[in-house]
Amino acid sequence: MAVYTDVSFEELEIFLEAYDIGEAHVFKGIAEGVSNSNYFLQTDKGSYILTLYEKRTEVAELPFFLGLMKHLAAEGLPCPTPVHSKSGAASGALNGRTAAILTFLDGVSLRRPSAEHCIVAGGALANMHLKGANFSLKRENGLGLKGWRGLAADCAADADGVHPGLKQIIDAELAILSAQWPVTLPKGIIHADFFPDNVLFVDKRVSGIIDFYFACYDSLAYDLAVTLNAWCFESDGAYNITKGQALIAGYQQVRPFSPAERVAFPLLCRGAAIRFLLTRLYDWVNRSPEALVKLKDPREFVRRLRFHQSVQSPEAYGF
Repeated sequence: MAVYTDVSFEELEIFLEAYDIGEAHVFKGIAEGVSNSNYFLQTDKGSYILTLYEKRTEVAELPFFLGLMKHLAAEGLPCPTPVHSKSGAASGALNGRTAAILTFLDGVSLRRPSAEHCIVAGGALANMHLKGANFSLKRENGLGLKGWRGLAADCAADADGVHPGLKQIIDAELAILSAQWPVTLPKGIIHADFFPDNVLFVDKRVSGIIDFYFACYDSLAYDLAVTLNAWCFESDGAYNITKGQALIAGYQQVRPFSPAERVAFPLLCRGAAIRFLLTRLYDWVNRSPEALVKLKDPREFVRRLRFHQSVQSPEAYGF
């Protein structure tokens, strides 16, 4: 979550005339994340999130994202759902951006999740995979191999200024991933951004899963690799195998891995690391000084990638 597009209270009031959610009492920007502009909105009828979709989110793909949240919520997954306007529309226009109002979920995201949280998060991810199995729409992963190559090309001139030798690190890794990436693993709807700040907790249970704007149809095991990269490394770059074991166990209690997924997991973890290294690098070198946004350091994922490159078997992760 972040704020790139400013919305005044007066502009908000005009926008809300199309909805039946009451009068705004509290309205403030949320400075976390990097993709869209987000505001917390409280009215006399409840609490909501107002999202304005920025360049990284294709407006043509909103029916997939909003439809997926509606589907998962109907299946019993705790996730935001779009609030429809009086005319029945799931989105509208605000300050030159497509915008939507989503339900607000109680809970807090964790800066330092424990192994107990990891086992619960793993189960929640697997549960999302199962509940998304019969969702009728599909969306290609725009941040798969093809997307990584494009980002690498866009950042090539600036990469070494962020970290010495980074361009060579990226190029060498992409060559390996392009040659070895598995394409026949079980697929389904994945979150693709299942970081701790997108999972809400109340009393050690998952109370909400948010930010589905990278969700797509791709390898289910890759989604766990993304999650392991996000949850199981310490601030010094060290892999926490206790958290890894918990995350993997929590996932497999709900959806066991196939033998092929297990064998491919180290390579999937490398792909997940390069994906976030590249998107963070792109945002780092293209940051806007006007945006209210907290940028994340791409160098964290250089250290994680190095760990994955040293792994010889899935057991190193806690299988």
